[in-house]
Amino acid sequence: MENHVSWLAQLVNHIFGRFALAVLSALNIKPNNPEMPIPEHVVMALCVLVLGTGLALLLRSRLSVERPGGMQQVAELLLTNPMGFGLNDILKENAGHQWKKYVSLVGSVSMFILLSNLLGVFPLFSSPTGKVSVPFACAIVTFFYFNWQGVRHHGPVRYLGTFTGGVHPALWILIVPVEILSTTARLMSLTVRLWANIFASDMIYGLFLGLFAGPVVWGLTKSPALAVVLGVFPALIPLIFVALHIFVSVIQTYVFTVLPAVYIGMAASDHH
Repeated sequence: MENHVSWLAQLVNHIFGRFALAVLSALNIKPNNPEMPIPEHVVMALCVLVLGTGLALLLRSRLSVERPGGMQQVAELLLTNPMGFGLNDILKENAGHQWKKYVSLVGSVSMFILLSNLLGVFPLFSSPTGKVSVPFACAIVTFFYFNWQGVRHHGPVRYLGTFTGGVHPALWILIVPVEILSTTARLMSLTVRLWANIFASDMIYGLFLGLFAGPVVWGLTKSPALAVVLGVFPALIPLIFVALHIFVSVIQTYVFTVLPAVYIGMAASDHH
C-alpha cells in the first residue's frame, strides 16, 4: 500500500528528484506527483535490489564446504530441503530434465519477490509488491522467459504449432485463439494473485492497528493507567499480523516459483 511516503522515499526524491524529473520530461512522461517523481514502490524496489545484491555478495564471501555458516545453511535450504519446498526441488519436479538452466532467472525473480514481500514487516518500509505494477513487471519477465524457452526448445514454427492443441486443422480457428488467450491470461493470474495478497495483508495490518490505537488515545484522556492497560493490545496484536504477513509472503513466493516452473515445463515439453 502507498498511503504514506516513507522518510527514505522523501530522501531519495530530495537528492535525485530533479534528475528524475529531467529524465521523465525528456521521455515526455508527466509524473502523477511532480514533488515525488520517484514513487514509493520504486524506492522500495531499489532497496530490495541493493539488499539482495549485498546478501548475495556476503554469502559468496562466506561459502565453505568444510564449515558452512548459518547464512549458507539457510541459502541451501532455500535451494533444496526435505519438504520439497526449495527452488531446485520445485524446478526438478515441474520444469523437466533441463531444470538446472532455469535456476538463475527463476531464482532471481523468486528472491526478489520474497525480499519485497518481507520488506513490509520492518517499520518505515513497505512491500513494493503491494503496488500492482511490481508484480506485473515480474509476471512480464516470467511470461517472456517461458515463451522464449519454448521457442528455443522447439523452434519458432514448432512452438507456434503447440498452440493448435494437436487437433485437426479444421478446428484450429477455434483452438488457437483459446490457447493464446489462456497463455496470455497467465500474466494477469501471476500479477493479481501476488498483488492482491500482499495488498490485503498490508491493509488488514493497518486497519487493525488503527482500531486498537483509538482506545489508547481515549484512555489517555481518562487515566494514564487505563491507557497502559489498553496499550497492551496495540503492542501484541501487530505481532500476530507480522507473523501472518511473513506466512503470506513465503506462500506467495512459493506460488510465484511453482507456476513459472510449470509454465516452463509445459512450454519446453515434447508432449502436448
